[in-house]
Amino acid sequence: MFKINSLYTRRDILSLGAGLAAATLPGLSAAQKTQPLLTRLIPKSKEPLPVIGLGTAIIFDIGNDTDKRAERTQVIHTLLDGGARLVDTAPSYGTAEGVVGDLLAAAKVRDKVFLATKVRSNDNDAFIAQMKASQQKLHSPKIDLMQMHNVGFLERRMFASQLAILREWKQQGHFRYIGVTHSQDQERANDRLIEMMQQDKLDFIQVNYSMAERSVEQRLLAAAADTGTALLCNLPFGRGQLFRAVRGKAVPDWAAEFDATSWGQFFLKYLLTNPAVNAVIPGTDKVEYMIDNLNAGRGRLPDAAMRKRMVAFIEGL
Repeated sequence: MFKINSLYTRRDILSLGAGLAAATLPGLSAAQKTQPLLTRLIPKSKEPLPVIGLGTAIIFDIGNDTDKRAERTQVIHTLLDGGARLVDTAPSYGTAEGVVGDLLAAAKVRDKVFLATKVRSNDNDAFIAQMKASQQKLHSPKIDLMQMHNVGFLERRMFASQLAILREWKQQGHFRYIGVTHSQDQERANDRLIEMMQQDKLDFIQVNYSMAERSVEQRLLAAAADTGTALLCNLPFGRGQLFRAVRGKAVPDWAAEFDATSWGQFFLKYLLTNPAVNAVIPGTDKVEYMIDNLNAGRGRLPDAAMRKRMVAFIEGL
């Protein structure tokens, strides 16, 4: 498998200069120039959702920093202008949830955003209080998607009790969709998550999925498709492992066959090839990265044979 001990990130790779032609943000392919952003239907409702979203962990944890808030506002505008809608946050992301709410309200774009957040507590009263706090911080009494956070090892009785609360809130109109997430020790949690999808008729599930963490390919993706559960991919760059692995390397020429003109597009298109994936939610604080992510949702996607070639290439690094 590829080496992950380099300290270089996507930002380093994209700023190394003209000497690495594939490392800079390239122009669009012909297909990307002419095709709109790909959307996929949410299975439970058939609502179309663009395949590229925005995660807010760490990068939106900026408090009241005026300059950073202005920069993140431009990222949100770029997301929307590019045809995407999904913004995902959580109370556990420091100040990120409140920052997202403030920026959407100030820019008057809340109605254009598919807004997702999360809730986690071992006490039902605190669970409810946290959801009420999220409504306040997000300046939004109605949230598109509320997700129980990191539930892979949550005791079954507690899970059932809190899922019942989510269902009640959904019925009351507070949420349009409900679901669960998991982002810790993904491989060990997959069986439990499959059980939840099969038994509990969830609207959404959010899991770690990247070319650096592919355990969900074994059974979970198929289970999501079989149960009609929309699937979101967090950490699609493997916490930066993938960009560190390709530092100094050009995107292979054959990536043009699926319109990948940057490493970011290479990594995201691999995930989007599976029809069970409704959207990927990479985090970014730069407009140019947001544009690059959006372009992964345009043009052709790799076929099964090409996916195998992509995996072999990355594993050979």
